[in-house]
Amino acid sequence: MSDDLSKKTHDFATSPATIRLGDLEVFRLGYGAMRLPGKDVWGEPEDPHRALGVLRRVIELGINLIDTSWFYGPHVANRLISEALYPYPKDLVIATKLGGKRLPDKSWAPFARPEELRQGCEEDLRTLRLERCDVTHFRYMLGTGVPFRESLDAMIELQKEGKIRHLALSNVGTAELLDALERTPIVAVQNLYNVAGGLGSLARATHAEVESPDAVLEACEARGIAYLPFFPLAIGNLGKAHPALDGAAARHGATPAQIALAWLLARSPVMLPIPGTSSIAHLEENWAARKIALTRDEVEAMAREARAGG
Repeated sequence: MSDDLSKKTHDFATSPATIRLGDLEVFRLGYGAMRLPGKDVWGEPEDPHRALGVLRRVIELGINLIDTSWFYGPHVANRLISEALYPYPKDLVIATKLGGKRLPDKSWAPFARPEELRQGCEEDLRTLRLERCDVTHFRYMLGTGVPFRESLDAMIELQKEGKIRHLALSNVGTAELLDALERTPIVAVQNLYNVAGGLGSLARATHAEVESPDAVLEACEARGIAYLPFFPLAIGNLGKAHPALDGAAARHGATPAQIALAWLLARSPVMLPIPGTSSIAHLEENWAARKIALTRDEVEAMAREARAGG
């Protein structure tokens, strides 16, 4: 661990406490900014002052990875991050995401042509007040009409121009990950994965069958690539019956959400959850989950439950 991180709280019950994203090092529990804008990730937050307070509390707690995108809001999450935190702490890593956009009806749409990726990158740089993005994910969306390699090559070009420090992927299968690794280093993958049964099975247009839920995670583990599970708390699904998770919560005196995060941290040494919230109380609750030491039996029981529900 670097000297900068060793000076901060890092009492994780599950080792390792940190993970590298290229030449950057972050704690294995970050913050996702998707919940900062208004309802449906659209428009201004109901309470802008509270949203700014959440971001400032992120830094106070010692969290040093924030995941965001220009299309959260759109533009709202990035603007709030800049307003609350600029000039940024020197060890803060801001991860961004390209490949999508929002339509006026609040739906999500692909935005993956080379010129669109460049436009999105410029929006991230402008709204975050950055000269270069630390980590930028290319979110692969089916139905773009753009070959994966064409979009990837555009991302590589942005990196060569100094607009992106490290490249990452999102919503990909092992085929896309391995294809990308033949062309450029990839420091992270961001896919759906959670204890409530969302294990990120991907039916790709290029695959005849649905991919094994853990295939991409295993590929990342083999190469030391960080795996950022999006929707790590499964949103409403934790309200359903999950005996293994509920039992662990009772034994540890924790909430189901905390156990869900503790399970992710214990599930793999490359796992880097990025739970989002617009509440300081929930933020603090999520951060406290790093101290929960699950037993091997608890981890395996919840993994079986997740596979059954996925």
